[in-house]
Amino acid sequence: MDRPPKRTFPPLDFSKITTTSVGKREHKVHTGLFGRALDPSEGGDVLDTMPDLLGAATLRRLAARIAQAVRDGAPVVVGFGGHVIKTGLAPLLIDLMERGVVHALATNGSGAIHDYEIAAVGHSSEDVGPGLEQGRWGMVHETADALNESARRARDEGRGLGETLGGWMNERELPNRQLSLLATAARLDIPVTVHVALGTDTVHMHDNASGAAIGEASMNDFRRLASIVATLSGGVYLNIGSAVVLPEVFVKALNVARNLGADVSNFCTANLDMLRHYRPRVNVLERPGGEAFELTGHHEINVPLLRWAVLRELAAEEGR
Repeated sequence: MDRPPKRTFPPLDFSKITTTSVGKREHKVHTGLFGRALDPSEGGDVLDTMPDLLGAATLRRLAARIAQAVRDGAPVVVGFGGHVIKTGLAPLLIDLMERGVVHALATNGSGAIHDYEIAAVGHSSEDVGPGLEQGRWGMVHETADALNESARRARDEGRGLGETLGGWMNERELPNRQLSLLATAARLDIPVTVHVALGTDTVHMHDNASGAAIGEASMNDFRRLASIVATLSGGVYLNIGSAVVLPEVFVKALNVARNLGADVSNFCTANLDMLRHYRPRVNVLERPGGEAFELTGHHEINVPLLRWAVLRELAAEEGR
């Protein structure tokens, strides 16, 4: 077989390139978008120091959408994973609940566990390694009793796990219940749902765990979340710190709502997490439709900034 002829690549003649003026070219960045080096002694707002670009621009736009939803009476729903509790953000979300900015909560089993432990004893987040080596990780009886008893009670009363556990904490007047998202939701009569994947939580390792009770209680919560999502038009859904469970639950709840005839449109979704994951991207940001926001970074930085930006948007509207 004959070899093909050798190809040659003579250098291109750059002298014939057409150029234009940088002053006439369209740009994505200009000095009007730059941050400002304000001095703290001047009493300025840290948001005013941030450039209006990339993540900072996303933060501002998301805050504006949340504020608009509040003004329009549309729901703002916060889905959160356990790390939101473990990074100390409960007081900020509770403040938004009490101000009428957050209208419903959804979490996974981890979120419920850490929320309960903060309310009960003021600390949480066990060091897994040493306990796992001895088979003692997650073997505290108080947390298992609270979660598993609440699951049975929710099943027997036809209620969800979130509502039941939050009420359980208030009934027993746990010492730090004012820092509990679930207890606060029960006190304010705000819907709170817990979505459990069996076998993923430490309380499932205990003898008093009933798969039937946990499943039925969590299923009741799924039905309730679907009814909340059915009203999401014009509102906002925030997924904060859940990479798998809540994105999957949310997209199914949305599908059920639409299947039953709800016109869920003109809402926006946002994902806030340390990393960018596949399921939040497709199930929270892409598939639902509408405007979508992604803020990647530490919860303990982004959530306080977002709260502040929302409150500033609302205050500015009241001042006009």
